[in-house]
Amino acid sequence: MNWWRRRLWEPLRAQLRQGLSPERMAWSLALGLGAGVSPLVGSSTGLCILLALVFRLNQVVMQAANYLAYPLQLALLIPFIRLGEKLFGAPRLPLSLEDLGGALRADAWGTLHTFWTTLWHAGVAWLLTAPVGAALLAWGLTPIFRAAARRFPGESA
Repeated sequence: MNWWRRRLWEPLRAQLRQGLSPERMAWSLALGLGAGVSPLVGSSTGLCILLALVFRLNQVVMQAANYLAYPLQLALLIPFIRLGEKLFGAPRLPLSLEDLGGALRADAWGTLHTFWTTLWHAGVAWLLTAPVGAALLAWGLTPIFRAAARRFPGESA
């Protein structure tokens, strides 16, 4: 519990004390998490930067949420792949290391093409689901951050 307090709650509280509105805090956190679960591994940092600039959100909070989302990103990779396959009617990609290794040995370029197509489909599945999840999360977090902001009005960092 102490780790969560030091690594998550205290930095968020500091942002609120420095004048970040509860609404912007909630949206920064929600969009950072939403971007952080992208199945296109390695794209989330740049996506957070872009979203923060476009929506004028807090970069620190977004990148912290992005960083904390990494385990969730790994956990959601296969569900996004499977959802993408269903959306596009694509054949089911075997995800075992043995099957992938055998496919790479048999036809490396064909396997890479299939894998990239599968990731593209997973990215579309993420694009269709992440905004809804982020919006619901932001709406749920806003009252929590409003209450937290009322607990320490007028404090300065």
